[in-house]
Amino acid sequence: MSTDTFRAFLVEENTKGEFVSEVKDVPFSFLPDHEVLIKVHYSSLNYKDALSASGNKGVTRNYPHIPGIDAAGEVEEDTSGTFHKGQKVVVTGRDLGSNTSGGYGEYIRVPHDWVVALPDGLDLKKSMKYGTAGFTAMYGVKRLQRELISPENGKVLVTGATGGVGSLSVFFLAELGYEVVAATGKMDREDFLKGLGAKEVIHRDEVTDVSDNFLLSREWNGAIETVGGSMLDAVIRQTNHDGAVACCGNILGHKVDTSIYPFILRGVSLLGIDSAICKMPMRLKIWDTIAGMNHNKLPADFTSEVGLEGLSNEIDKILEVEQAGRVVVKHETS
Repeated sequence: MSTDTFRAFLVEENTKGEFVSEVKDVPFSFLPDHEVLIKVHYSSLNYKDALSASGNKGVTRNYPHIPGIDAAGEVEEDTSGTFHKGQKVVVTGRDLGSNTSGGYGEYIRVPHDWVVALPDGLDLKKSMKYGTAGFTAMYGVKRLQRELISPENGKVLVTGATGGVGSLSVFFLAELGYEVVAATGKMDREDFLKGLGAKEVIHRDEVTDVSDNFLLSREWNGAIETVGGSMLDAVIRQTNHDGAVACCGNILGHKVDTSIYPFILRGVSLLGIDSAICKMPMRLKIWDTIAGMNHNKLPADFTSEVGLEGLSNEIDKILEVEQAGRVVVKHETS
C-alpha cells in the first residue's frame, strides 16, 4: 500500500464508559487477517450500524471498532485467488461491521466467501442504495415466494414501511406486481410510500389496536414484518389461510406472545429472515434479482448521500426513528 493508514469512522470507549466517534487515520494493522482486501467506495447506514456506533455490546463486543455492515468497492488483493485486482464487489452481512471492521473505513479485509462479484445491472453506488436493507427486503420477498405467496393471492402487508427494509420491501413487492399495504406511524409520508408503489397506506395502530382473540379477521395473504413484538403477534393473527409472515426486526421487542391457532387452523407460516448468514446460492439469487429491478423507478428523494464526517448526524436520526429511505455513505476517494 502507498500509505500505512486509511481514513475511517472509528468508535471508541473512553475512560468514563462513554462511546465517542471520530473520523481519523487508522493503521492497516487494525484490519483482521483475511484473504480479500477491498478498497471501499460506498457503504450505507442501517439501524444495526447505529447500534454499533452507540456502543451496543449486543452488536459489537469490543471497541475501538469501525462500523458499516455493508460495503461496495474494488478488490485490492486476494490471496485466495478467487477475485482479481480491480474487480468490483459487494459485501453484506456475515460479521462485517459487527465485530469485523466494516464499510465506514476506506478499506476492509474479509474472507473470500463473504464477497459477491457486483452483478450486471448495478454500479457500486446503486448497490449501496439497496445495501443490507435491500438485501434483507428481497430475502423476505424470496421467502414469501417460496411459500407460494403470489400477486394474485391478495394483499401483502409491510410494517415499518418508511424504514430501510420496509420501504424497499414496498418497492420490490410493488414492482413484482403485488398489492402492497404499507403500515407506518408516519402518515405524513403517505406520498413517499405511494411513490414506492404502495396501493394503500395505513397507520400502524390499525394493525395493533385489535382484540386479544386468538384469530382475527383475515386482512392479508402475506406480510414482511420489520418491527417485531406486539406488531408481529397482531400481523400473524390477521393473516389469511395458507398465508405467510416473513419477519426480520425487533424494534418493538424481541419477545412474541401469540396464539398457536393461526398456525394450526389457518396454516400460517412464520418465516425468519437472517440476511447476515444467508447461504451463497441464495445470496447470489438475491443480488441478481435486485440488479434486474427498474432502478429508475425509485423516487429521487429516496436516497441521500453523506461522507464520513456527516455520519454522526444521520446516526442520531435513525436512532430517533426520524429517517425515511436510505442514506448512502461515500468515501472521499471514490
